Amino acid sequence: MSALTLLRRGSERVLLDMLGEAPVTVVSGPRQAGKSTLVRELIVDRHAATYHTLDDITLLGAARSDPQGFVEGLGTGPVIIDEVQLAPDLFRAIKLSVDRDRRPGRFLLTGSSDPALLPQMADSLAGRMRALTLWPLTQGEIGGIPESFIDAVFDVDRPFKVLSAASDRSDLLARIVRGGFPEPVRLDVGAPRERWMTDYLARMVERDVPRLSEIADRLAMPRILAVLAARTMQLLNLSEVGRLTETKRATLDRYVALLHAAYLIRLIPAWSGDVSRQMGKRPKPIITDSGLASHLVGAAPDKLKGDPRLLGSLLEGFVATELLRQSSFCATPMRISHFRTDISEVDLVLEDAAGRLVGIEVKATATPISGDFSGLRQFERLVGDRFVRGVLLHTGTTSAPFGQGMWALPVSALWNS
Repeated sequence: MSALTLLRRGSERVLLDMLGEAPVTVVSGPRQAGKSTLVRELIVDRHAATYHTLDDITLLGAARSDPQGFVEGLGTGPVIIDEVQLAPDLFRAIKLSVDRDRRPGRFLLTGSSDPALLPQMADSLAGRMRALTLWPLTQGEIGGIPESFIDAVFDVDRPFKVLSAASDRSDLLARIVRGGFPEPVRLDVGAPRERWMTDYLARMVERDVPRLSEIADRLAMPRILAVLAARTMQLLNLSEVGRLTETKRATLDRYVALLHAAYLIRLIPAWSGDVSRQMGKRPKPIITDSGLASHLVGAAPDKLKGDPRLLGSLLEGFVATELLRQSSFCATPMRISHFRTDISEVDLVLEDAAGRLVGIEVKATATPISGDFSGLRQFERLVGDRFVRGVLLHTGTTSAPFGQGMWALPVSALWNS
């Protein structure tokens, strides 16, 4: 796996486009997802820029003590500032600089906090920046396979086809437990990878998350994460989470927001076709990397084989995170939600900018049957012409149509389409 850092990221093309559109481009995402590697590779052959990282204590001190002087000292040429969230006062200084010179591509910033939740950035750089989220590696990026699953399921001008699945159920379980962070992808399964996960979570809870806001009870954070991991893709019940973690509701709401800002979790919203109604329905939580989720619940491949409930939950979360990652670079802009009524549900709903809908159902079975499509068929009847396709992803290796607009595909179709 030593050549992993040489692989091209799917987001690279999108990032290059953004650099040509606005004076400031922000690449954010989880720590250790590969942001620094991506921007350093751009310097080599596609975006001539000088690189500065605020992980350097001397540079960080200069940026914090005199933000405007620091920015002016960078000159007018393209620059990269890595881990910019460590010196948030830089954002106003960057604003003053780009207001004098709005050439595209002047500043490329990276950070491990959600820029939408950093008031200094939102206020200072509104209208002046483009933002890209870089998630851990997709399965296609790990294997060097270009991915187009999202574009394919929305393409009604050609029959939906996938490559023959080459992986089996054991391979899929190993992928779920491995996740997509570049470093543990290289590490051997077992103790080396588990130590990396332990150290990563400790660093996030003890250092990175507290930087976003004062935390009174740091011991609550690992408990909250573990409970959310055990309830991956289940309707979020904050009262239950608070009871299990002995956390007051107001504190829990703030801690969940901080975990979101640090890219450790995402909440998949409910879809209803009406935004005001949608906001009143409960989301489903996911840990943003299936390897981290597996570590939090103590799930090795052998354990998943003998625990269908746990496998089903982590498999749904794995699919959701793969789609979330692909959505950052696919040609079809779309958002992800879930659908649920009193009598049926669809695990994931993809909605493009035109309001067209694709339903995704995930089943931990190698032999799907017609009855497994009942939720997708009801969703199709509800939304009418907006419905494009229903896809049931399963753990087998066979692709098969199940009537007009309905397909059963192996989960590996996500990176083999």
